[in-house]
Amino acid sequence: MKAEINRDGCISCGLCIATCPEVFQMADDNLAEVIVDEVPADAEESAIEAQEGCPVSVIKVEE
Repeated sequence: MKAEINRDGCISCGLCIATCPEVFQMADDNLAEVIVDEVPADAEESAIEAQEGCPVSVIKVEE
């Protein structure tokens, strides 16, 4: 499973980081970024939750 963020639309709310810190972090430019190539199996559910909770719908998590 992979995660992507369209950083152009990120509003730096931090919800994805709070929901799934195993996959997301805040970058030096204060925009969220994906920090793993593959979502760990034990973080898949929270990564999907981060996608669903993103207020600007810029996160994509898929197989």
